[in-house]
Amino acid sequence: MRRHPFTFFLIAFSILWAGRPVMGQKKKTPGNMVQIRLKAIQGLHYDKSRFVVPPGSVVTLTLVNADDMDHNLVFTTAGRRQSVVSAAAALKGKGPELHYIPDDPDLLWHIATVRPGDSAVVTFSAPDREGLYPYVCTYPGHGATMYGVMYVSDKPLQSLGGDVHVPAPGAPAPMPMEAMDHERMHPYQVTPPYLIRTFMTGASPAAIAVNLPDSISYCWDAGECRLRYAWKGGFLSRADLWKRKGNETVVVAGRVFFRDETTYPFLLSGEKNAPAVRFKGYRLVDRYPEFHYQIDDIDVHELIRPTPDGSGLTRRFTMTGVTRDIWFLKTSSRNVEIHSSAGRWAGNRLVLTPREAGTFTVTITEK
Repeated sequence: MRRHPFTFFLIAFSILWAGRPVMGQKKKTPGNMVQIRLKAIQGLHYDKSRFVVPPGSVVTLTLVNADDMDHNLVFTTAGRRQSVVSAAAALKGKGPELHYIPDDPDLLWHIATVRPGDSAVVTFSAPDREGLYPYVCTYPGHGATMYGVMYVSDKPLQSLGGDVHVPAPGAPAPMPMEAMDHERMHPYQVTPPYLIRTFMTGASPAAIAVNLPDSISYCWDAGECRLRYAWKGGFLSRADLWKRKGNETVVVAGRVFFRDETTYPFLLSGEKNAPAVRFKGYRLVDRYPEFHYQIDDIDVHELIRPTPDGSGLTRRFTMTGVTRDIWFLKTSSRNVEIHSSAGRWAGNRLVLTPREAGTFTVTITEK
């Protein structure tokens, strides 16, 4: 069948029009695609406090978690970073399942929780107009220092000095809860349990201080993957906690009743040397931190709670990958009693079979 010449004209015009960019938008070509690599690092910071992308560019951002705890990444509209952090804090018990990402109209793009050693990617189109777009980690307690800003501009960034949209250079991690504005800095400050990252005496720089109900607190060492000590009374002293140097240790505001004096609390049957350990982060279980770490090839989850009567601690261990007996070594302190739900005691050594090590509890109470 013979086609009218006007029909061919319409077909050609349609093809040309389909490839035409929409009025006011830049055509997305490989020339305006941007790759950004952002790291979550120790001290509750990103390795980049700001970066710039051209208007209308396609941005592919990779978040690498080089820290030893979970982090996320949330972009917000200008001036709304803190309100989104507050909205994440208001999630409370629903926070973990939602990755602390609230349903908020000021939230633009995000990456859900990334575990230590992992990475994740988000791709989005930058706005066509120049402006600034804050990014922040909304994980509990992190948003105070862990933030930055994406500039959408065709101009290069100016000197960092005086940029009010980024953390001050060298700013330390958040101060202990008792020295901070509770409502602004942490969703679980008023009612324990809650935790902070800080420098503690008798622990590595990766210490985590946890305040529990019943006026009991403990220091968990993420660098060594072990409970260091526990105390009763107040949490942490307010005096001289941070002097802007970022390396001062804090003082417990109570009385230490337990201290682990072993070389390392676990030992594989037949081994003489302490095992290699690796911290894998933690998650909140009913607001109590459950620590995840590896002992050689054994995967361990440890959840610490106060005993029902508030006299001490109950440590629940869940282990996978145990292929031979494992020993739990009891500290030589005479001030505490230590009991276990499984295994058998041989002096100061608790012997656990692979099956018994699957799930067991160790209770520590003061005499």
